[in-house]
Amino acid sequence: MSCCAPALSGQSGSNDLLSDAARAQRLEEWLHAVRQESDGAGRLVLSVPEMHCGACISTLEKGLAGLAGVRSVRANLTLRRLIVVLDRAAFDTLDVIEDKVKRLGYDAFPVDLGDLDAERDRQEARKLLVALAVAGFATANIMLLSVSVWSGAQATTGTLFHLVSLLIAVPAVAFAGRPFFASALSAVRAGRVNMDVPIALALILSLGMSIARTVVGEGHIYFDAAVMLTFFLLIGRYLDQRMRERARSAVISLTRMAPKGARLVQPDGQMEWVPADELRPGDMVRLTTGERLAVDATVLSGQGTIDRSLVTGESEPVSAGPGTRLEAGVLALSAPLDLRVEKTANESFLSEIATMMEAAERGRGDTATLTDRLAGLYAPIVHALAALTFVGWMVWSFDIWTSLDAAVAVLIVTCPCALGLAVPVVHVIAAARLFESGILMRNGDALERLAEADHVVFDKTGTLTTGQPKVVSSDLKTAREMDAASTLARYSSHPAAQAVAAFLVGRTAPVAEDIHEEAAAGIEARFGERRARLGRADWVQEIAAASTEDANRGDGLSFAFQNEPIRRIELEESLRPQAAATVDRLRESGFETEILSGDGPVTVAAVARRLGLSKWTAQCRPAGKLARLDELKEKGTKVLMVGDGLNDAPSLAGAHVSFAPGSACDVGRLSADFVFTRPGLEAVSQAYSIAREGRRLVRQNLTLAIGYNICAVPLAVSGVVTPLIAALLMSGSSILVVSNALRLSRGNPRANSERRSESVAMTPGHEEGLTA
Repeated sequence: MSCCAPALSGQSGSNDLLSDAARAQRLEEWLHAVRQESDGAGRLVLSVPEMHCGACISTLEKGLAGLAGVRSVRANLTLRRLIVVLDRAAFDTLDVIEDKVKRLGYDAFPVDLGDLDAERDRQEARKLLVALAVAGFATANIMLLSVSVWSGAQATTGTLFHLVSLLIAVPAVAFAGRPFFASALSAVRAGRVNMDVPIALALILSLGMSIARTVVGEGHIYFDAAVMLTFFLLIGRYLDQRMRERARSAVISLTRMAPKGARLVQPDGQMEWVPADELRPGDMVRLTTGERLAVDATVLSGQGTIDRSLVTGESEPVSAGPGTRLEAGVLALSAPLDLRVEKTANESFLSEIATMMEAAERGRGDTATLTDRLAGLYAPIVHALAALTFVGWMVWSFDIWTSLDAAVAVLIVTCPCALGLAVPVVHVIAAARLFESGILMRNGDALERLAEADHVVFDKTGTLTTGQPKVVSSDLKTAREMDAASTLARYSSHPAAQAVAAFLVGRTAPVAEDIHEEAAAGIEARFGERRARLGRADWVQEIAAASTEDANRGDGLSFAFQNEPIRRIELEESLRPQAAATVDRLRESGFETEILSGDGPVTVAAVARRLGLSKWTAQCRPAGKLARLDELKEKGTKVLMVGDGLNDAPSLAGAHVSFAPGSACDVGRLSADFVFTRPGLEAVSQAYSIAREGRRLVRQNLTLAIGYNICAVPLAVSGVVTPLIAALLMSGSSILVVSNALRLSRGNPRANSERRSESVAMTPGHEEGLTA
């Protein structure tokens, strides 16, 4: 369209139509990018290539937050994304958002969540690399000339070298410094300042002073400072770009491997390939050998082998048959399977992983929020300080060149690049390390909260244990009892009930009426004139015949018909891989540990004994778990909760920080701060080690950044530091911070074997081995 515009320049009506058509097309593209949430709101993801610093984040978030219909705005500096949550009524006014972003000085493009703009990232990296090469070439040559001048070259030779330096420096800075000049110009046009404004000002002033001094033939020449400043700033920006690219590479790989569609089985048996976005719950799809599943689905027919390594990280194939729930991204290794779609592509577990990774990268804890605010205040403070320095030196020396030298040194040395990078780089690398270990973080501030935790509470079934028990013995005596127990078990999704159903498979199913399941107790139904229960011993005992036998013996479920003897079905549960080692490592790190479980005391005590845990609470219902967490919170304890079930959701949400396995129910995963996809429990201790190491590096980075400014600013104001030295100091501080953060990406973080000086005391009144 744009190529036709010159030919239509004399036809204003046509131009208006063309403009309206283009605007309508853009609005349609933006509307198509809005993803509908379950509560009716819309989620719009925008790519903002010019977003580079904390000041950009603050400008965009505050600028859009006040628009009508905008619920929330969050910026993701890692992916340079803007995530806008809108009311349904605002869907038709998306052009207002586009106009506002442009007025703030940025370009924004709607993107699909799965489209990570890899090509644009590569182009930006190439541009930075070319600019870096030009600046490096200019720096090396100008430094050779400068060394000759500093060594006492004769006046004529010195003047010649200055002219050659001018010819090298001006085009080099003009070309290589374009990222800073363009960003600063956009900010000024929008009536705001960002971190690039004082940088651009320092470059222009140092070049301008050097050109003027070269013309008049007196004073210090700082072409070397201008070029070196550009070179080191580009090094810092390139390292930042590479670090972010490396951090999101796992998500990019995951997204690229996600299938784009599936074979939809039509009612007449015909198959049609359809895009994944068009699949809806209830549709039937066929998965053949060598294909990946596009959506979460349940196997209806067929028996085959599945590779779940993309989802769980485990390379061991697993078998799948009717009733098996499979996540998007699994690979079929043998035999075709017919499956029923359970969720749309946007709601699949694979999409949830990508969303959690994005949330982790854009999340900011208290420390990061503070540094963002400091970076946002930087520009006006630095401009004022540079102006005061210039005025002070003019009053003191009456020398405009000396005053300008000091002012430029202040502009250069106070660049807050190190402060702005101190926290985000650590969080981004930590999120990538967690992802590589099969651990997903829902938000960035969870990392800070995890490092603060000092007390861990475990659920038992599905958390410390695999959640897949098996029957080892049964007291069921008659066919009537076996048939009824089998029927009750089939109506429950609880792992223990499923084990009973598998043990009694093939039994006759009598007619069951008034079936209902009571949370944390069991399932009940009426068979003819008698009720029957399967579940927790004391609950079943309520309807059973009086018995002097200990119904709570062993590890399993109880069954009884109304007013008939109670029967026991003994179960055995295996511990999760690395459960004992994880508990030991957490204790060595200073954690108090305990179990809160809805199971009976015998069952819980057996698991606690195997893990060496002395504190446990059995028959603990959801309200009881939450009450225990509140009790610990009142004592100042920072609780880490690990659970998986629906009954754990309130505790997971109420804890200081929480974990859930990938096998947890949807509500459990959504309530947790971290989700681990691999079967072992070592993810908890691994994440804690990464969090502690990350916090240590953040503190080191903040100490380096703040200490640098405390030392460098007075030296620049006093005139001790020249613009050249200021460029070296500022650039060195940024590179040092990034390099320090990159240490987190080198293998496993060091073991956290340090113990706290004071262990958390047992809560008064909470006895060991307590039954709620």
